[in-house]
Amino acid sequence: MSASASVLSVRASAEEGETVHRILHVFRAPVGGLFRHVCDLARLQAAAGHRVGIVCDASTGGERAAEALDALLPSLELGVVRLPMRRNPHGSDITSVRAVAARAREVGATVLHGHGAKGGAYARIAVLPPDAVSPVRAYTPHGGSYNYKPGTLRHRMYMGVERLLATRTDVFLFESGYVADRHRRFVGGRPRSVRIVHNGIDEAEFVPVRHRPDAYDLVYVGELREAKGLPVLLDALVALRAEGRPTRLLMVGSGPDADQLATRARELGLADAVAFEPPQPIRSALAKGRIMVVPSLAESLPYVVLEAAAAQQPLVSTDVGGIPEIFGAASVDLVRAGDPSALKGAIARVLDEDPVQGIARSRALSECVQSRFSMKRMGSDVLSGYAAALRARTASTVRASLPALKEMPKSR
Repeated sequence: MSASASVLSVRASAEEGETVHRILHVFRAPVGGLFRHVCDLARLQAAAGHRVGIVCDASTGGERAAEALDALLPSLELGVVRLPMRRNPHGSDITSVRAVAARAREVGATVLHGHGAKGGAYARIAVLPPDAVSPVRAYTPHGGSYNYKPGTLRHRMYMGVERLLATRTDVFLFESGYVADRHRRFVGGRPRSVRIVHNGIDEAEFVPVRHRPDAYDLVYVGELREAKGLPVLLDALVALRAEGRPTRLLMVGSGPDADQLATRARELGLADAVAFEPPQPIRSALAKGRIMVVPSLAESLPYVVLEAAAAQQPLVSTDVGGIPEIFGAASVDLVRAGDPSALKGAIARVLDEDPVQGIARSRALSECVQSRFSMKRMGSDVLSGYAAALRARTASTVRASLPALKEMPKSR
């Protein structure tokens, strides 16, 4: 099934008399898996007859984000607004929240769907005037603040904020069981409505990738940040080469620690073994490396793992966040995070694996992902979450009105 077929498969909810939503997706950075998730949802929701718009940061993503938003415009009847959004809390957040509220009133949003910690805060804090539509407030964390180490000051602070914002959340749409469990443990309370909506990918993405003849041994695809475990990956590469393996690594992406990583690679004597390339389409990156390595210290449900698994790319990944949910029974192959020796051993096992066995293992993981992580299902489940929130709101209104109805004098 093509991407367009996946979109068309959720069409016609409006034609069948269901509620037509005016959905405003609010998030900070138009990069990475979160951005892909919003783009996919926007197309699915527009195809189902809903009106969709976006509010996001104006300073991140560069030309790649601008091009992606331009390509998405045909699905965005409510348009795109870009405004300054800082990664960390800042005084300018007040102005940005007001801008989100103003945009929601202007387009008559019936759903404010926040993504990530910053977008989730904006969508739930935004105060609309009494004469405006009261939108459903939906929240998808995408890991975000839930990934901070428990017990740290930052974790306690952000979980406290999430506890306060939960009172203004009509529906939580957790992208993984892992994040839903973190919410139960560290935020608590009884949310009005909860759904676990796994990220989904399109049928066309299950075509096996073909590696280039000059492919690197290893490829990393993602943000260049220390939290992604990249120093650990470099240490593992040093250990592999110390064993006499001339292993080469390609890092594809951009991020705040790019310069530090390049410096560290040189200091470790890896200048000729490690190359860097800017962000690019995932299949192009996968074709350049025979094994994809995901050394992350924390994740939610990363698209890059879903995409690589779908394409039958050999994978070595750490056992963090929602990644075991992707691997299913094959999660026994995942590696303890932050351990260069364990990562080195896992990479060596895949390098030495019998090709026939390796192909069979990659194919089995691809088939497992295909059966459980559907883009069509993701789109339907999100709309189902909105509907559940509306039903819960209606039921709450009815319950609140019952005492007043009982006190009304009976007509004779």
